[in-house]
Amino acid sequence: MTARVRAPELRGRGWLNTGGKDLTLADLRGKVVVLDFWTFCCINCLHVLDELRPLEQKYGDALVVIGVHSPKFEHERDPEALAAAVERYGVHHPVVDDGDMHLWQQYAAKAWPTLAVIDPTGYLVASMAGEGHAEGLSRLIDELIAKHTADGTLHRGDGPYVPRPAADTVFRFPGKAVELPGGHLLVSDSARHSVVEVEADGETLVRRFGGGEGGGERGAPFSEPQGLLLLPAQVASSAGYDVVVADTVNHQLRGLRLSDGEITLVAGSGRPWRSSVDDHPHDALAADLSSPWDLAWYDDRVIIAMAGIHQLWWFDPIKRTVGVYAGTTVESLRDGPIPDVWMAQPSGLSVGGDRLWIADSETSALRYIADGVLHTAVGQGLFDFGHVDGQAKEALLQHPLGVAALPDGSVLVADTYNGAIRRFDPHSDEVSTVDTGLAEPSDVVVTSGGDVLVVESAAHRLTRLAPGAVRTVSGERHRTERPASPVAPGELTLDVVFTPAPGQKLDTQFGPSTRLEVSASPPELLLSGAGVTTDLSRALVINPDVPKGVLQVVAQAATCDVDVEFAACHLTRQDWGVPVVVTADGPTRLPLILRGMDAADS
Repeated sequence: MTARVRAPELRGRGWLNTGGKDLTLADLRGKVVVLDFWTFCCINCLHVLDELRPLEQKYGDALVVIGVHSPKFEHERDPEALAAAVERYGVHHPVVDDGDMHLWQQYAAKAWPTLAVIDPTGYLVASMAGEGHAEGLSRLIDELIAKHTADGTLHRGDGPYVPRPAADTVFRFPGKAVELPGGHLLVSDSARHSVVEVEADGETLVRRFGGGEGGGERGAPFSEPQGLLLLPAQVASSAGYDVVVADTVNHQLRGLRLSDGEITLVAGSGRPWRSSVDDHPHDALAADLSSPWDLAWYDDRVIIAMAGIHQLWWFDPIKRTVGVYAGTTVESLRDGPIPDVWMAQPSGLSVGGDRLWIADSETSALRYIADGVLHTAVGQGLFDFGHVDGQAKEALLQHPLGVAALPDGSVLVADTYNGAIRRFDPHSDEVSTVDTGLAEPSDVVVTSGGDVLVVESAAHRLTRLAPGAVRTVSGERHRTERPASPVAPGELTLDVVFTPAPGQKLDTQFGPSTRLEVSASPPELLLSGAGVTTDLSRALVINPDVPKGVLQVVAQAATCDVDVEFAACHLTRQDWGVPVVVTADGPTRLPLILRGMDAADS
């Protein structure tokens, strides 16, 4: 019999959405509790927030979701930045600030996001990494509610969530902006689920498309929109709309016709992407997208920054087809001929000459595509970030979300978590700082008149930059404080532990049900074991001469429902970047949990 494990106490630096009260497990006794370990930079964590909302509504007074914010970037340790993110992303449950990663370690989390389930008597009964667990969670919660209702240990009633008062501003966490013919500006007002047209001053409201002042319901017509693209006139005339909108949380693209405000769905089934990658065109309305974040017109089509799966896609508004443009879904930094490259949450796009510039947020990198090849101009990897100017190979950014190409060939970067606008000059290969002290700048717009506007997202406004203010910053270098896993040099067994959700079994009707892809950064970390297999256990050989690195692991498993007349099929997938340190006394086995849904002795 599996030993029952008491859930560790919920201790953090502070709490949000509780009316100022610090919660303990004793306060939650009698409820089913789901701990959501997240960090607000992480697109997969944002997906999980959306997956949890229906469960919170369905189970009402029997379920309490607690967000555990365990930060990756230095900026995410700022309590004010966390409070802004909780509002920005519509988090309607208590959140504990795990700024020192104490709870992360207590609950043995290894990936963002991780979910942990605590039963009404305070015992930890399940843990799972990644997204896509809503159905399995629902079945597990049903089992726990039935058992603890029968035992008399389930206590229904009001939960601990206390909402914050709503603010009154023209924008609420605006995301991206474009200039319209005539000088007006179009802005994605993400927290109000709308797109706003304002005058050239950046603040006088002309009209609002979508959610309205109170914010629209998720799913119609916008949900946290981000990127905007004004189509070339000839293309717009044929397509029947002027602007393409990245409807991020709905996983869709919508067309906006400016003459009458008509909004049309143009791409995306509305289902989040869960399939494999191929090189074929797909019907745009039938394709599953994943958190489209920005848009650009390049290579005679719309390029989509598909932040949710670390790729760029293309969209043809005339043929109404979509497909993969660059990236393999592996979250990391690798250059080369497209599409076989690695990116990490691309979130900003801009075209300058023959180059498509990319703000690759999770690698804190500025990258570009030219002649079918992806290059990195600034950035060193998933875990290196900071605010350092100078030669590009030494310069550091921190989670940039926006980029704008300038006529002289240089590029401005919305260096979001540094609160700065940075400039990269490809002629001198140097990075400088244009302005600082900004509140999470998320986009940069260069107008037809030469003005530079910044979408200052956390300040809920557009800001006009003073021209010519360039200075050099030699700030701090940072690496993420996420604890590394010790591993032994030589032979190491990688085990991805997968347990199908209750009511499901592995699906082998179309071939092998599992797939495992392993790589490393630097590549020299692995002497052998890299590549793709259908077995979730892999023998690796760790190079004793490489002291540390990152193992990149992508695992997926296909399942189907059992004992159901029309069984549904499911694909569970997780992408880990596991920091490791090589030490002589390290373990020779590295377990990763793809899904752990067993309610052991609950």
